[in-house]
Amino acid sequence: MIYETAREWTTAPRRSVLLFGMSGLGKTRVSSLLRDGGWFHYCVDYRIGTRYMGEAIADNFKREAMKVPMLRELLLSDSVRIQSNITFDNLAPLSTYLGKPGNPSQGGLPIDEYRRRQAQHREAEIAALLDTPKFIERASDIYGYKNFVCDTSGSICEVVNPDYPVDPVLSVLSRHLLLVWIEGSEDHTAELVRRFDRAPKPMYYRAEFLMDCWNAYLHESGRMPGAVDPDAFVRWTYARALAHRQPRYAAMAAKWGMKVTADEIAQVQSPEDFNALIAEGLTRRAEAAA
Repeated sequence: MIYETAREWTTAPRRSVLLFGMSGLGKTRVSSLLRDGGWFHYCVDYRIGTRYMGEAIADNFKREAMKVPMLRELLLSDSVRIQSNITFDNLAPLSTYLGKPGNPSQGGLPIDEYRRRQAQHREAEIAALLDTPKFIERASDIYGYKNFVCDTSGSICEVVNPDYPVDPVLSVLSRHLLLVWIEGSEDHTAELVRRFDRAPKPMYYRAEFLMDCWNAYLHESGRMPGAVDPDAFVRWTYARALAHRQPRYAAMAAKWGMKVTADEIAQVQSPEDFNALIAEGLTRRAEAAA
């Protein structure tokens, strides 16, 4: 870890931190707060949706537009331009492109196409994470930022192996940033499941986990792949995905970084609060290791 103690953190002339954990526990809120307080905010999902999957997303929009005669004519004559408008706070174009597997009449994708897009996302996420050191340098050299926060995707734990001592992604990240897990409680998990149930959204799954869930759901529901309700499948899978990710997050924190709780993050209202919380977390880690 680049900061081993609270003193190293509090006296550092420059601070670089990476936040990871389940989506919905405060990563983007705190990153935005730090950005308003003079930190550079690097959003991995934004980088994925613009630099690495932007063309695929736009092409998918164009493919749908070509089904509409008026838009088809305008596109073929270069009279209109279609592109996504991803922002840090609105990643809908990326989610829409990822989609959900199941019945096409209900907006679902064939499982093979869904897996292809999932594989695209995996490659894009790894590339965006490995871009982080470059953005730390750019933030300092071009814009003069001293402090840097990397706001990761909830699926970071799916594209790294925290038990592998020389994991190619974690090795790079840990040399440049302090990796901080925002740990949720059982109550947080239950609330995330309720929230997802109200509005199920596409997400990335580790390939092996996805196919285990897909085959189990087909067996349990008795449905053929083309008859699966896409929303029903992702609802069924979500709680399992959270349980699958929890030990992976914990291993990342234990072997590559540190942790704070979601309740503690919820109390952060300023960069000063954040700095104090990280210092406290480093102290707790050192005391636990003693």
